[in-house]
Amino acid sequence: MAIILGDNQYGKAENRVVRIVRDTARHEIHDLNVTTAMRGPFGPAYLVGDQTNVLPTDTQKNTAFAYAKSVGIESIEKYGLALARHFVGDVEPIVGARIEIEEFAWTRAVIDGVEHDHTWTRSGTETRTAAITVDASGEYVIGGFKDLVILKSTGSEFAGFLEDEYTTLAETHDRVMATSLVAKWRFASVDVDWNATYSKVKQIMIREFATLQSLALQQTLWHMGRAVVDEIPEIVEVRLSAPNKHHFVVDLSPFGLENPGEVFIASDRPYGLIEAQVLDGTAPPAGESWRFSAGLA
Repeated sequence: MAIILGDNQYGKAENRVVRIVRDTARHEIHDLNVTTAMRGPFGPAYLVGDQTNVLPTDTQKNTAFAYAKSVGIESIEKYGLALARHFVGDVEPIVGARIEIEEFAWTRAVIDGVEHDHTWTRSGTETRTAAITVDASGEYVIGGFKDLVILKSTGSEFAGFLEDEYTTLAETHDRVMATSLVAKWRFASVDVDWNATYSKVKQIMIREFATLQSLALQQTLWHMGRAVVDEIPEIVEVRLSAPNKHHFVVDLSPFGLENPGEVFIASDRPYGLIEAQVLDGTAPPAGESWRFSAGLA
């Protein structure tokens, strides 16, 4: 029996990089969680402990901080591309680099009705993500977000499902639908207005969630992904993961009260987990773009 070393990569996970732009009296903040992963001929390091080809993970950490200043963080996609291009283009023998980034949102504080120049509070919104892969086959960018919590109080049904001897769920034609959405989308190129596209994707997905008379969360995901691919030519693939945050009507009859779908108990687990991939049938190959590192993005 031959025992061999398979796929491998190594890097520095979850570097917390905070960049404050102080060029004017009105400061800007970018709060990131950055993971780097190198791919290349690193077999000797695993097999015999030979570090000759290994760029220390501490060096990768330092590079992430240095690039936050020298390149800046106009968008996490642009910043991640710069990092990946550096590792592959400037450091031998690295042949592939994966950069995963989370961006945490801050909201500018408002004092006496005026936005403050250098004070923020952490927002409770979704976390923006990006995953950048650069290797011999090309450059790949996956944008995304996670933990977009969204709920609508009507416009959702679930009926006509398969039943067997263990089925107790009742059909409903009017229910609360809520989820904490994870969305990732693959770009066909790297010539993109990253920030504007992110805002548009989020707007489209919220619109489809809100306006579709949903017969199932599966149907909603399909419509969200299809609308993004249809309306944004730069995006050729969308992957969605949506836990169904169940809301059950509380029986108030013991207290002499009616409850026509107004009081609910929110159940955090167990939950249905609905996932989908929506793909442009003419999309270019994805290469290694979906091969993750820390799985942040």
